[in-house]
Amino acid sequence: MFEREMNFLLWAYDLEFFTLKYAAKDYDYSHKKLAERIVYPLANQGYIYKHFDKMTPSNTAEDHMFREETKYNYRVRYAITQKARLLVQAFYRELEKI
Repeated sequence: MFEREMNFLLWAYDLEFFTLKYAAKDYDYSHKKLAERIVYPLANQGYIYKHFDKMTPSNTAEDHMFREETKYNYRVRYAITQKARLLVQAFYRELEKI
């Protein structure tokens, strides 16, 4: 894992979920470049998953928060996996030893 990917997981650790647009704005990156260079490789390695996808059924209370979005303007929400959370916790434990 590269430093930039670990930094991204540290950034996303406290978030329930995020969009590429939100992450790109916070990182001051193009959302396409952020997706290509960080998010998609992390997703392929099993550290990030799509929390709310375009195909997610909208029958829960949480989904109704996003009801103003249609299939034409919907943004996918990503979240980090348990594997990523454990990696970040291990990283913090190592920092405490220093």
